[in-house]
Amino acid sequence: MKPTLLLLFSALIVNACAQTPKNDKQQTAVETSKTDNTMDISKITNPQVKQAIEALQASDKQAWYAYFTSDVVFTDDGRTLDFKSFFDNAFNHKEKFLSIEKVENDGKDVYGNFYAGQWGTFKVYFKFHQQADGKFNRIDIGQAK
Repeated sequence: MKPTLLLLFSALIVNACAQTPKNDKQQTAVETSKTDNTMDISKITNPQVKQAIEALQASDKQAWYAYFTSDVVFTDDGRTLDFKSFFDNAFNHKEKFLSIEKVENDGKDVYGNFYAGQWGTFKVYFKFHQQADGKFNRIDIGQAK
């Protein structure tokens, strides 16, 4: 009976050691998101959007919130949610862009790969709505197609 257990145990160890991540790119992206705090945001042409994204990337809540009005409207995939509690959670999980793929609408619509904590990494959009004074009174985010 002991040789059977030893053989089974050895097979489990060999099998576990031989496993590789299912998606090497996703694994690399997650590792990068945890270690690399820099990312090229030069595609973002709107100065306030660029500064807000820089604050998000740096996990600087105070700076991020300073770019928005006190009554900001926030939607995630079309559902209206509480802006502050959503982003407090995002900051707690170190959520951020991994890359910026494209920017539209005078620099106010940003598309890219995003590390979203427990939800993984996927393509998203952030659409900022800006008042005349430069503050954002609405932000729509969601999964990009």
